[in-house]
Amino acid sequence: MTETKTDLELPVEPVSDEAAAEVVASVEETGEEEKRPEIPSELNLLPLRDSVVYPMLIAPLSVSRPASIQLIDESVAQSNRVIGVVTQREPAIEEPGFDEVFEIGCAVIVRTLVKSPDAVRLIVQGLVRFRIIERLQSGPYLRARIEPLEDPAPDPAKSEEIEALRRSVAALFEQAVRLQPNLPDELRSLTSAVQEPNVMADLVAAHLPLSTADKQAVLESLDLIDRLKTLLAILGREVRVLELSTKVQSEVSAELSKNQRDYYLREQLKAIQRELGESDDQGSDLEDLRQKIDEAGLPEEALKEVEREFDRLQRINPSSPEYTVARTYIETMTALPWSIATEDNLDLSHVRQVLDEDHAGLDKIKKRIIEFLAVRKVKQGAVRQPILCFYGPPGVGKTSLGRSIARAMGRNFVRMSLGGVRDEAEIRGHRRTYIGSLPGQIIQGLRRAGSNNPVFVLDEIDKLGNDFRGDPASALLEVLDPEQNNTFRDHYIDAPFDLSRAFFITTANRMDTIPPPLRDRMEVMELAGYTEEEKLEIAKRHLVGRQVEEHGLTPRQIAFKDSALVHLIRHYTREAGVRNLEREIGSVVRKATLEFAEGRTKKLTVTPKYVTEALGAPRFVRDPVTERELVPGMSVGLAWTPVGGDVLFIETAKFPGKGVTVTGSLGDVMRESVSTALSYLKSHTAELRIEPSAFDSVELHVHVPEGATPKDGPSAGIAMLTALASLFTGRKVKPRLAMTGEITLTGQVLPVGGIKEKCLAAYRAGVTTLILPEDNKKDYFEEVPELVRERLECHFVERASQVLRLALESQSPATKVAKQP
Repeated sequence: MTETKTDLELPVEPVSDEAAAEVVASVEETGEEEKRPEIPSELNLLPLRDSVVYPMLIAPLSVSRPASIQLIDESVAQSNRVIGVVTQREPAIEEPGFDEVFEIGCAVIVRTLVKSPDAVRLIVQGLVRFRIIERLQSGPYLRARIEPLEDPAPDPAKSEEIEALRRSVAALFEQAVRLQPNLPDELRSLTSAVQEPNVMADLVAAHLPLSTADKQAVLESLDLIDRLKTLLAILGREVRVLELSTKVQSEVSAELSKNQRDYYLREQLKAIQRELGESDDQGSDLEDLRQKIDEAGLPEEALKEVEREFDRLQRINPSSPEYTVARTYIETMTALPWSIATEDNLDLSHVRQVLDEDHAGLDKIKKRIIEFLAVRKVKQGAVRQPILCFYGPPGVGKTSLGRSIARAMGRNFVRMSLGGVRDEAEIRGHRRTYIGSLPGQIIQGLRRAGSNNPVFVLDEIDKLGNDFRGDPASALLEVLDPEQNNTFRDHYIDAPFDLSRAFFITTANRMDTIPPPLRDRMEVMELAGYTEEEKLEIAKRHLVGRQVEEHGLTPRQIAFKDSALVHLIRHYTREAGVRNLEREIGSVVRKATLEFAEGRTKKLTVTPKYVTEALGAPRFVRDPVTERELVPGMSVGLAWTPVGGDVLFIETAKFPGKGVTVTGSLGDVMRESVSTALSYLKSHTAELRIEPSAFDSVELHVHVPEGATPKDGPSAGIAMLTALASLFTGRKVKPRLAMTGEITLTGQVLPVGGIKEKCLAAYRAGVTTLILPEDNKKDYFEEVPELVRERLECHFVERASQVLRLALESQSPATKVAKQP
């Protein structure tokens, strides 16, 4: 007997032999002895939750909805015991309408009715399927005109197919009852007790715990062969699921039995050791290790290696050196964050706020981090981590920016310095065959971080070395390759570790010392030097507060005026970053600390005068460009160095003799620029109003001051040409003017690199006019801060004649530079 509910979830009680026999007997009795009542053309419809009633079968119903109770009351009052039951499409709907119930249901006759305070309990028997053909009433309960759907008479020609399907259904039903623990074994005889295939199909569907959709599909199958095939497919799927569930339960039970056996044997071993008076320290250590292994969440290959080492450890005497080696290995493996990861903070406004608080400027890098987190927020699943290389002069905040990124993203932070590393084992670790072997710094860094997705900063990657012990840069190729680092294999742990979730950031002062294959794996982001305004902002936000705290003072005791900080920046430092600025601020704060230590109580306000008293006379009184008087034969060029941009003063002189002398530690490329500029002048003497004989019997000397500093590159080409043209024409270069660009023999000006650093260096040095190659125009407007561009007058040139016309002063009409034809 199947128990059916309309709005209550009642437990299904096991069906006994007597109950099954009663169902079959009731079905047969109903079919033979009692004539089926007439089915009205209009029926009141009772919606059912999660249940389907079939013809010929008896089912209990529990009705508690007010509309359903009214339906029962009015039907009984009208002596109409035949009603229709239809299944709801969505069980959660409290007041279903015609659109929320299936169109095909079953007409039932109410056999028994019992009222209770909270519900009406019915026992009904299915009569015939029906289809709703017209909706008559939607409230307070449903009423419709219906069309009875009688089972068609079986086709004698298909009797064999029907019998084959009946037997298959019966066999699968018996198998399902055997595998389903909630069904009694007595139900297996149900199919043999009923001979009519249509009744048997409905009986099987009613007694199996199928989904409402499957039961409704059986009800809606009018053709007998279609009904049996539908039921056969449902039973086949159900049996497969039950077989798989049984297999899983068997495996779980076997594993539990093995664990219980191991536990029992270990307890026996402990009892024997206690009886023998042997120490159980080793057993306690092994238990701790066992627990760590179980809790570490190791991947399959790593777990296999650890289990092998643990089995070996159990057989080693604790006094043996091998015991310590094996134990250290297991402890290292269990301490690694194989499956531990922190959750990224995907609040983009918060991340942007944190980055802005920690660093002024650096908009390009901040935008890149925000874009990465935006992808993490939108894309479901794994996201490839970027591998960034922060490249720029010292002191611009490359390492601290990595720490700020970790704080903004909510990740752990770990830093590894690569400066001077020459041993490949520092990256990949030592093999366990060596005494005192350890994992590499990558794996150790992840262990210190405590998660497998930290922000990992590889500092000073441009200062890696190599010798007979290996090449660390080559070992980093796998670490910094997103296609390979998900199976990074450290020599010590000898198992693949997934590095693809770590956010790697490298820092460098120069790119030419990084091997090209390694450089190709990184997304290079340049951090140029800071402007005076940015340095002032950094000092106010970070440097002053940090130095005040480090020297034991508080903001209530000392404060810096903006004018004092500007005085420090202009006259005591000349750098791309802010390291020297922080040192000078520290010197000022130390003098103030001495005053407070000697008894000062009044708050100290640092002014430019106080800075001079604390640090002595200013080191840089005037701008570099105005410190030197420009005479004919001198020009100002711009250069890029690993510590930022710089200005170059190019000096030329001529005297009787022959040849060209070049001094100032110039490289081959820079010497060639001198030769190219001189050849251009000789080939354009008419245009430049220079006598050809001026080059006869003349020795030239080209010098670039600060001779201890090596210099090279083609970017000083137009500055060399301008200096030589100034020398031979006797016209001085315009004041506060600097230039950079490569020159060719034909007079073309080619683009150069490092535009941002050079422009910042020119701005710091007091330059007001710049001459740049035309092809660098886009770099100038994209990279140079707007504040600097507003204070510089920049000319973009394509020809050498344009350079000379803009750079040289006009002395008289006779010496004006002719325009290049």
